[in-house]
Amino acid sequence: MDIAEVAKRTGVPASTLRYYEKKGLIASTGRQGIRRRFADGVLDQLALISLGQAAGLSLDEIRAMFTPGGEPNIDRQLLLNKADEIDALIKRLKAMSHGLRHAAACPAPSHAECPTFKKLLKAAASGAIERRWKSAELKRPGK
Repeated sequence: MDIAEVAKRTGVPASTLRYYEKKGLIASTGRQGIRRRFADGVLDQLALISLGQAAGLSLDEIRAMFTPGGEPNIDRQLLLNKADEIDALIKRLKAMSHGLRHAAACPAPSHAECPTFKKLLKAAASGAIERRWKSAELKRPGK
């Protein structure tokens, strides 16, 4: 199928398809006139690219998940590491959400008098919140 058909069927713009080809994520099978042609398997490759991006993988990490022939070759350890990173992010966001909800509903006369809010401010001022996040990032492979 030509590049226009791939773009239409996947919603991925032709410019992005050309970029993915340049980066080695997909390969055209040749040209018909000036238009690139792709095998039907490119649709599965693009779905895997989309899934990888949704999970926060870089294009280089995604490219490593394909054999030279375009078949999936998934690095299971990379997936586990990414899942751990997402779990750490979820934990951080839940803690932040809890703190914000508490601050919004705190019965103290002012936030300056709220022990929980003061604790959050102290953690933020000391960089503890940011350090926890960076620590989770450093555990990620390739960092």
